[in-house]
Amino acid sequence: MKPPTSPQKPRTSQSATAGGKKPAVQRTQREAEDLQQTALDHAGELVKPAAQDASSGMKRAAEAPSTQDFFDYQRDFFERSVLFWDTLRQRANNMLDHERAGLPPLLDFKYETLLDARSFERPVNYALLRITEIDGHCWDDCVDSDKPPVIIVDPRAGHGPGIGGFKRDSEVGMAMREGHPVYFVIFFPEPTLGQTLADVLHVLRRFVEEVALRHPGKPPVLYGNCQAGWAVTLLSADCTGLVGPVVLNGSPLSYWAGESGVNPMRLSGGFLGGSWLAHLTADLGNGRFDGAWLAQNFESLKPEKAIWEKYAQLFTNVDSEQGRFLEFERWWTGFYFLSREEILAIVENLFIGNQLEQGLFQICQGCTADLRRIRNPIVIFASYGDNITPPHQALGWIPAVYSDTDDLKRAGQRIVYLTNPHVGHLGIFVSAGVARLEHRAILESLAEIEALAPGLYEMKIDNPSGSLDCHKPSYSIRFESRQVEDLKTDYPQEAFERVKQVSTFNEALYRAFVSPWAQAFSTPWTAEVLKWLHPMRSSRYLFSETFNPWMKGVSVLAEPLARTRQPLAPHHPLIEREREAAGQVTHALGRLREGRDAAIEQAFRLMFQRPG
Repeated sequence: MKPPTSPQKPRTSQSATAGGKKPAVQRTQREAEDLQQTALDHAGELVKPAAQDASSGMKRAAEAPSTQDFFDYQRDFFERSVLFWDTLRQRANNMLDHERAGLPPLLDFKYETLLDARSFERPVNYALLRITEIDGHCWDDCVDSDKPPVIIVDPRAGHGPGIGGFKRDSEVGMAMREGHPVYFVIFFPEPTLGQTLADVLHVLRRFVEEVALRHPGKPPVLYGNCQAGWAVTLLSADCTGLVGPVVLNGSPLSYWAGESGVNPMRLSGGFLGGSWLAHLTADLGNGRFDGAWLAQNFESLKPEKAIWEKYAQLFTNVDSEQGRFLEFERWWTGFYFLSREEILAIVENLFIGNQLEQGLFQICQGCTADLRRIRNPIVIFASYGDNITPPHQALGWIPAVYSDTDDLKRAGQRIVYLTNPHVGHLGIFVSAGVARLEHRAILESLAEIEALAPGLYEMKIDNPSGSLDCHKPSYSIRFESRQVEDLKTDYPQEAFERVKQVSTFNEALYRAFVSPWAQAFSTPWTAEVLKWLHPMRSSRYLFSETFNPWMKGVSVLAEPLARTRQPLAPHHPLIEREREAAGQVTHALGRLREGRDAAIEQAFRLMFQRPG
């Protein structure tokens, strides 16, 4: 038997490199590492340092601080400290207020509810919304009846819905500004009892049918964000003839793919022993899996960003960045639940089983997903800065489903992919710049994409003006032919097969001997206690005066300080040194994380790969 090989970058064929051009997915590992940014980069973007004059800043930083500089810095440091802690207090209060309100979707647009699946014969915690207004303009004023409707589906990945439309420059905003009727699929914090993935997919199909009935002759465009991408993919396979193009934004469909040393998240199933731990967590949650665990995994990918840099940036620039920090954290701290049946199906079939690209994913009895059934065009948007869904996982399913380019063409399918060099995972959905350029370009090019001949294409945006607010023809779009063979990547498939076997064995043991006891001792009361003791919640809400009376004093100090404060110039020599020190801490934590990831990679090889 041929020994498994280590993960490598995608192979490059001569046909792909003719003329010196390579598909974007074929970057070297070093380039990928240089471009690698965490999905929390958006949080860094929200609190990035204020602009400064580089030359004057360097000059002041080189000077020895005077006595007055030290006194000024002490005053400024104290004031910023008070405002920093007050910002955390406000975040805690916002989180608690959001919980008391029932965690409603954080959409920055007026909407109406068309269908609430909680009232269906087989209830599911989903609902279909219609966006009715943007920037004061109602539906009739901004919708072009000649354009197809867009259905945006947000991911159930720990947080609540709204990431596709929680500000004006977003997927919802761009679609409305382009004249598309926009519909939004939301979900509620609590799943219905025994809710399954099959139930969810059947409800999504009904939503698509409802939108199609409202717009005869205009097949809806499906927009799937992150984990909603595989749901939209299954839906498009199931609803052939009903939907138009499918847009997958940062959506993983090939769960074992990735680069060694760059994408360690795909290895976690092996070290956790498979799906049994998710099962235990759901049992202790009284049949519910707390999405806060998924958010914690997200932050652990690059802890230097999550636990240090975003707070250091906020502290340094608290005067200008407080509002944006609180806006993002309001969404980030709203954690939703999945049912036990849902999380087990996701972990076993996707993260560990990788069954979607293999054509083994069973939706329900007698129905197995086959991605070759999809005939509507697929648009894939991925980023090299995304360490949640790297391009390998977004594109790796294509050569797994289609043996070569000719096979794809014979199937009559059109697949277009677009890559960003650096934006993080969340930036794909929430970055204003990405919304105004890439998402607008996708929406303006839908007709061209549908008119393409069968094949694989890379979408290139030529924007000589550099403006993010331009429309065609101020920028142009090119669709360059690519080869399916060039997307193939080498990864230790046999090792992942062993992980799946270990998971199946451990899950059988847990289900037989431990799960009945865990369920017997779990009650709604114990589940609620575990919910509020989760570190992703307690580390936030303990800064509220509701739990910590001392924070009331911070609030009293912060109010007059905010009114009378005169911040130091950003190029003040001690401010510069503060930034340098913070950067050194970030670098040190990053090196520790790199060492951790390298150790995980090596341990995975030793445990699951055969030597050779």
